[in-house]
Amino acid sequence: MEKMETTKKHTLFPNEQSVMSVDLHDEEKLIAKTIDKFIQEQVAPTITKLESYDYELAKKLFRDAGDLGLLGAEVPEEYGGMELGKKAAGLIAERIGYGASFSVSFNIHTGVGTLPYVYFGTPEQKEQYLPKLVSGEWVGAYALTEPNAGSDALASETSAVLDEQSGEWVLNGEKQWITNAHIASVFVVFAKTDSGITAFIVERSMPGVSIGLEEKKMGIKGSSTATLILDNVMLTTDQVLGQVGKGHSVALNILNLARLKLAFANVGTAKQALSLTVNYGKERKQFNQELVQFTMIQEKLANMTLAIFASECAAYATANRLDNLHTNFSKQEDLLGHLSNYAIDCSINKVYASEALDFVVDEAVQIHGGYGYMQEYEVERLYRDARINRLFEGTSEINRLTIAKSFLKLYRKDKSIIQLDEQQKQSGNLFVHNSRNLLNMILKAFSNECDVRQQDQEIQRMLADVIKEIYVMKCVQLTAQATKSNQGIKETMAGVLCEEGYLRVERNALAIISSVVSDEAEKQAVLDEIKGFALPVYSNLIAKKRKIAMEVISNNGYKK
Repeated sequence: MEKMETTKKHTLFPNEQSVMSVDLHDEEKLIAKTIDKFIQEQVAPTITKLESYDYELAKKLFRDAGDLGLLGAEVPEEYGGMELGKKAAGLIAERIGYGASFSVSFNIHTGVGTLPYVYFGTPEQKEQYLPKLVSGEWVGAYALTEPNAGSDALASETSAVLDEQSGEWVLNGEKQWITNAHIASVFVVFAKTDSGITAFIVERSMPGVSIGLEEKKMGIKGSSTATLILDNVMLTTDQVLGQVGKGHSVALNILNLARLKLAFANVGTAKQALSLTVNYGKERKQFNQELVQFTMIQEKLANMTLAIFASECAAYATANRLDNLHTNFSKQEDLLGHLSNYAIDCSINKVYASEALDFVVDEAVQIHGGYGYMQEYEVERLYRDARINRLFEGTSEINRLTIAKSFLKLYRKDKSIIQLDEQQKQSGNLFVHNSRNLLNMILKAFSNECDVRQQDQEIQRMLADVIKEIYVMKCVQLTAQATKSNQGIKETMAGVLCEEGYLRVERNALAIISSVVSDEAEKQAVLDEIKGFALPVYSNLIAKKRKIAMEVISNNGYKK
């Protein structure tokens, strides 16, 4: 995955400087091979035991992962990490995505369980906790959600009161649905103080800390999920993570990065589901021929592949943008000041990849037929496990609101964030060009009608989907151009995704403008202008999808 230079100018949509090939270098191939062996030899054979809550086994797997260097990709070398960056960390998350519910435990640990110390910890806190987290000696967890603070995550009822006499903080409350609860040694806990939400470091061994019973979940049964109970837990001021009253900065920045990590994991699981389905379709015969020879099945396989390719392109492009950001802003305070600009990117990835995975596993079960509903077939578990991803790290609905609101906030400050550079303008892809024109017309309609109202969440949802589609269209278009291996099929996939993406953008744009513009004459003028767009040349999508399907069938699954 080749890194390119970039400027410090922030734009919303990726450009040639922020998109790289998805081809793997030799070092990255070695990382992928190491993880594949770890999953096949150590994780896959233990899934049943993990689903029986074998906590010691789970802890051992973390230590084994630590020995392989898999837990510290984003941690500085001075604390035992490898400091490989977001692309390499994404590759690790993707390959771990083949590891059933262990991948959930793993990505929580390496993401929200570790990164708060990297970005917000003092040197002393980093020295105390990061080496243990990187080695797998300790497992990390993140405690934000409460019974009455779910999507409204910062409406915390857990309290932290500073005892004036002892100078210690006293924490009380309950945190709900905490992943890794029964195997974690340390938690990042958010509590309300007189100064606002604050992040604290709470160790499992501290007096007053206890863990509730395991939740009975639909899926991801091999991961520990339980309530964290805090009963007069005494903490010194050294246990404050970041600044008092600034816990929202810790929570939101770390959640953004976690959303991207989740997208990578979803890509991996989707590839696993596709591979299982192709192999089943080649073995299973009906009406005297293999399932994969039926063109309707081929269409399904093609659509599954397209969803994976789009998710993969977006995730790696976003990771590259974040790596470039880290390069451009080496000082922590400067970096954190710009990191929030990428909330849109991370939410786009989270929504797109989680919904793509749901689509892929649903089609996997469908192609398996009745066997897909049976537990002895892997796709049954994949189907159940996948459902949580549209709820994890903020629901799809919350993330769509984040996309829309963050975009409008950035756009009001700098309207050039959606502009194309000259090279992009001449890219010749009318689907992308017209989609951007439609976005501009939506924004013009908002401006004329005094902007979108907060209560009009349907409008915000459609706006978010327009932005998401254009973002992904740019990623697939540029990635296909930059990738050397299998470039022909990738360009075919990019063409299909841009063509179908444009139709979705057009549908949402027409719905928004019809709803927002109140003057009928003005509305008709806008709709007539849209009709006057230079129409792209629509292609034979059936033929293209058959070509994509034959490629994935011959490869027994997805191939980079």
